[in-house]
Amino acid sequence: MKIKPISDHVLIEPIKGEEKSKGGILLPQTAEKERPEQGKIIAVGPGKKDKTGKIISMEVKPGDMVLFTKYGPNEIKIDDQEYLIAKEEDILAIIE
Repeated sequence: MKIKPISDHVLIEPIKGEEKSKGGILLPQTAEKERPEQGKIIAVGPGKKDKTGKIISMEVKPGDMVLFTKYGPNEIKIDDQEYLIAKEEDILAIIE
């Protein structure tokens, strides 16, 4: 299935954190985990329209690694793979 975001939305593949604690203890799959806050952009929408109807282009592009707000994106599952859909304003920075 192919997903094409609309407006100023982006499809993000979250990057999972380490499976070890800071002390080196392996964490079981059942341990409560925080939602990831970084990921890779998979697809972007065309951009948001301004008051005149002109489309404002997106600052991110597919392949960018980004930091985003923890609770801004919505979780979706496609073919047993977890993704996030977020507005461009939920992206805080591009990781270079």
